[in-house]
Amino acid sequence: MQTPEGGPPPHSPTVPTAGTRVVVRHRLPAPDALTGATLTDVVGVLVHADDEHLLVRTRRGEVGVPRAAVTAVKEVPPTPSRRGAPHLALSVEDLQRVMVGAWPAVETEHLGDWLLRAADGFTHRANSVMTAGDPGRTLAEAVDVVEDWYRARSLPPALTLAGPVGFELAGDPLGALLLARRYHPRVPTTTLTAAVATVLEVAPTSSAVAVTTSTRLSDTWFAAYEGYREAPAGPARAVLTGSPEQVFATATDGGRVVGVGRLGVAATWGGVAAMWVDLSARRRGVARALLTALADEAHRRGIRSLHLQTDTDNAAAQALYRGAGFVPHHEYVTLTLARHRPAGRVREPSSCR
Repeated sequence: MQTPEGGPPPHSPTVPTAGTRVVVRHRLPAPDALTGATLTDVVGVLVHADDEHLLVRTRRGEVGVPRAAVTAVKEVPPTPSRRGAPHLALSVEDLQRVMVGAWPAVETEHLGDWLLRAADGFTHRANSVMTAGDPGRTLAEAVDVVEDWYRARSLPPALTLAGPVGFELAGDPLGALLLARRYHPRVPTTTLTAAVATVLEVAPTSSAVAVTTSTRLSDTWFAAYEGYREAPAGPARAVLTGSPEQVFATATDGGRVVGVGRLGVAATWGGVAAMWVDLSARRRGVARALLTALADEAHRRGIRSLHLQTDTDNAAAQALYRGAGFVPHHEYVTLTLARHRPAGRVREPSSCR
């Protein structure tokens, strides 16, 4: 039953953004003749959602589900592309799609399979195109659309290109096109993944600081975060609180905040980000304690795998995460149109992008 205004029925389940892989449970018009079942599931990529219907692209084609019949909608991870541990079994493109929800942009728009993202310039990830899949037109035409889209928002056109560890931009058709159009690549970023269980197994037995966690973004946490990097309150708070679930970890010493970190939960994965440790508290196990607290929160939620991103030239962060059980999954490079070359950012030894 719909509301008088024509919207979804009362208590209608929250629906993820288009492009998310979901399972939609809904009521059948009549009980199944063989089993008597009154509910069924549709699994696939959510193509469109409005007040009347959900459209899901399944292996057998697109399926429309009346919004009023939907009883539950749940994000699910992509199908593994190879055998092995869950945190290693996804393809590069599928993990790129998974990571979107853990650091969500304020504004998004699909261009075929690509996802255009904007957050008023706050962070590279939230203001670049996720280019996994087919844009639905030639690469040159797609880049033209991207440039118009970002210029309309007074942002520099930027695209993120992912590939195996050590891949060459010039050897990729999109990479070669962007370089020819005077796009400037920033330092490559390593995406690392780990099993939650592994991170907890190698966790420190004790810590010199107290770590607390909360699902609420507190002013204290945010003040520490914006103390080490530029974080305009509007877009920053929207990104930090925009995942289906998020947890904020705070490390304190004598009542003073000496470290923060964030876990974004999306598509049954946990994304670690926003890691920072005060200079005065370095080499005291603070970052490892924060990481352990976030892994424990992931475990409490039934999450089995974690991902995070850190620059390839950030040796301290690379050592920290590899020592905690993370391994490289792939790399990506963000390219920005040269005449809009981005300013350098504040580097922190234990930070995630």
